[in-house]
Amino acid sequence: MGRIIRKLEQSRCIFPKRKRVAAYTRVSSGKEAMLHSLSAQVSYYSEIIQNNPQWEYVGVYTDEAMTGTKDSRAEFQRMVADCKAGKIDMIITKSISRFARNTVTMLEIVRELKAIGVDVFFEKENIHSMSGDGELMLTILSSFAQEESLSVSENCKWRIRDKFKQGIPVNFKIFGYKFENGILKVNPEEAEIVKKIFNDYAAGKGFNLIAKELNEMGVRTLNGKEWRKGGVERILKNEKYLGDMLLQKVYSSDHLTKRKCVNNGELPRYLVKDDHEPIIDRSTFDKVQNIMKLRSSIYGCKDRGFKTYPFSGKIKCGTCGKNFRRKTNNAGTKYEKTVWICTTYDTKGKKFCNAKQIPEHILIELINSILEISDFDQSVFEKKIREIYVPEQGSVVFKLNNGQAIKKLWSYDTGLIKTERLVS
Repeated sequence: MGRIIRKLEQSRCIFPKRKRVAAYTRVSSGKEAMLHSLSAQVSYYSEIIQNNPQWEYVGVYTDEAMTGTKDSRAEFQRMVADCKAGKIDMIITKSISRFARNTVTMLEIVRELKAIGVDVFFEKENIHSMSGDGELMLTILSSFAQEESLSVSENCKWRIRDKFKQGIPVNFKIFGYKFENGILKVNPEEAEIVKKIFNDYAAGKGFNLIAKELNEMGVRTLNGKEWRKGGVERILKNEKYLGDMLLQKVYSSDHLTKRKCVNNGELPRYLVKDDHEPIIDRSTFDKVQNIMKLRSSIYGCKDRGFKTYPFSGKIKCGTCGKNFRRKTNNAGTKYEKTVWICTTYDTKGKKFCNAKQIPEHILIELINSILEISDFDQSVFEKKIREIYVPEQGSVVFKLNNGQAIKKLWSYDTGLIKTERLVS
């Protein structure tokens, strides 16, 4: 009888694949208490994920001081991208309201993740999005969450507006003051900068020049950024430096986007006279307002030959890469002069860019010579010239739509000097 030989396969211990789990946390305020709560949430979810032997810890995605809208949250977007890249199998989050406050947005996100096999677990509601009745429950509960958000928002608005009626401001920041216990108190160091801004403007300096000088002095805004024309203008128009308080200048459009809108009469505004210690006296403030009105009437947008500026966005600085813009000097006088100037040079000075301005009449002469026309024609210009490049003083390169590049040399005294056709 023959022997039977059977090969025995070595048994393998196959470990089940661990589920890759991440958590998402968010707070809608940057206040210290909220950020402390956020830190606690991060620690909590990190611990429960890492302590589960069937789970593989991916990480905790965290957004600070963001509203519950999908597009405004950088970490949320990164998490979704990681899900699409196959790095996450399940997301844990505290509640529906932390994930999104809009029912439609909620369902869009959940369905998007469900389609690629990613489960979302809402801890407070004890719902898995991948479960059979998950979407039905999410629809119902997210609707409740949205209404709750609306209710909370309306209650907050009511409290704020009630304070406005009583002349009580809400917490805010303003350069030159500290907000302590509901009262604006002068910040001496910043107050000196505010006085300088008002005095410089009253002495004839413009928004851009004041901003440039502040930046050269190393002065920064409340946000630690460089000064810009708009920041200087806002300070000069702010009644709070008089000691007055105009309340409800802006309002939130709705509870979902929380977009700020300027109050142009949609809601009542409240003026509180002599609310706090002033930084600027009324005579100086009134003088500055009158100068701004006068300059606006002179330098405001007017038709000075073109209904639109045909060169806007087409002239590129060869030094810093920024666009040139149109500027009129000595407007309304016999010395009026229109030039095109690099925005960096105009706002920050030659320390940041040494590009020189080009008089508009010379620019037009150069264009007319290229297009071989006697009078400037905007339609011909737009049809034939794609971009204007200024590599250096006295030199302009015109890039044509047909692929050609033509270099023009010019001077203030003689106008056009030389023409060169460049290899495109």
